[in-house]
Amino acid sequence: MERYSSRYLQQDLEEKMVFLGGPRQVGKTTLALGLLKRNKEPSSAYLSWDVPDHQRLLLAGGLPADEPLLVLDEIHKYKHWRNLVKGFYDRYKASKQFLITGSARLDHYRRGGDSLQGRYHYHRLHPLTLHELNSKPKQSDLDVLLKFGGFPEPCLKQNTRHWKRWQRERQSRVIQEDLITLERVREVSQLQLLAQLLPARVGSLLSIANLRQDLSVAFETADHWVTIFENLYFCYRIMPYGLPYLRAIKKERKLYLWDWSLCESEAARFENLVASHLLKYCHFREDTEGDDMSLRFLRDSEGREIDFVVLRNAKPEFAVECKSGPRGISRNIRYFAERSPIPKFYQVHLESQGDDTEWPEAKARILPFTRFCELLKI
Repeated sequence: MERYSSRYLQQDLEEKMVFLGGPRQVGKTTLALGLLKRNKEPSSAYLSWDVPDHQRLLLAGGLPADEPLLVLDEIHKYKHWRNLVKGFYDRYKASKQFLITGSARLDHYRRGGDSLQGRYHYHRLHPLTLHELNSKPKQSDLDVLLKFGGFPEPCLKQNTRHWKRWQRERQSRVIQEDLITLERVREVSQLQLLAQLLPARVGSLLSIANLRQDLSVAFETADHWVTIFENLYFCYRIMPYGLPYLRAIKKERKLYLWDWSLCESEAARFENLVASHLLKYCHFREDTEGDDMSLRFLRDSEGREIDFVVLRNAKPEFAVECKSGPRGISRNIRYFAERSPIPKFYQVHLESQGDDTEWPEAKARILPFTRFCELLKI
C-alpha cells in the first residue's frame, strides 16, 4: 500500500533533507524502504541507530557509496545527532538525499546544539484513515478502523487476538525503549499506570489535578509526563477555541490518543477517530502547503460544546460535531452558528446509510462520516 505522503516526500527530497516523524509502528520504515526501492535495491542505504554496525559507521563519518538516497532511522536517540546530520548534509547535499525518520517528535528533540533550521522539511505520518483505505469508504471500512485502529499491522490483519498482543508489545516498547532512551525518567511503573489511565479520559477536559492524585505525584510531574507521552506520539491534547464574548473556556485542553482503538466505549472511540482524521488533515496541510493549521474545540461556561473546530491561518474553516445516536441537528450547532464566525458546521454520524442534508439557517450539514471523509479526502 502506497501511503498518502509518499509523493510529497519525494518532491521535498529534491530540495532539502526530510524529517519523517510519527508513532512507533505507523509505517515510517516501510514507507522509507519503498522510496529506496524506487531508486535501487536498498542494500546499504538504510541505516538504523538501533543497529550497532550502523552506529559505528555513522560515528566514524562514513556513508554508503553510490546511494543517492539515504535513510537514517531513529538517529535522534544519539545525543549529538543534530550536529552529525548537519555535517553529513552540508558535505553531501549536492550528491545525496537524506530522509531522517523517528518515532519521537523530531521537531521537539532537535533542541540544543547546532540548529538545523532551513535544512529540512518536516512531515508527520499518521495512522491509516478512511480515504486512505478506500477512496469511496464503506461502513465496513469504518467498522474495521473503529475496532482495530489505524496502525497498519493490526488494521490490515483484522484479528482480535493479534490486535491484543500487538497492543501489549507496542506499549511496552514505547515505554521501555523510546521513553527511557530519550527522557530521564525512573518511575517506569507509574508511567505504565499513566498509559492505562489515559484512555478513560479521551474526549474529556483533562484535569491534571485529578491525574496527579491517581498517580500520587506533584502537579508539575503529572503534566510533564503527559507532555512526554505527547512527544512520543502516544497521545495529544487540543486547545479550546476561545471566544471571549461567548464566555468560552480558554485554558482547559481535551485529550485524545494516536491509537483510538484503546478507547473502551464506542462513543469515545468514534470521537477520537474523528479527532485523528481531522488532525491528519491539519498536519497534512501544514506539512505540504505551509498553512498554519490548528485543531481546537469550542465550549462555553454553560457547558455547550462543539467537538472540533479547524482553524486555517488563525481563522475558523469549519466545525465538526460527532453523533453516534439520534441524527437531529444539534442544539449546540444552532446556538454557535448564530454567535460565532465559524462559516460551516458538519454533524457527522457513524452509520454510512443515512441522509445527507443541508440546514442553511444553521450553516450546517448532517452526513455520514464516510461521506465527510470523501469530501475532505482524509
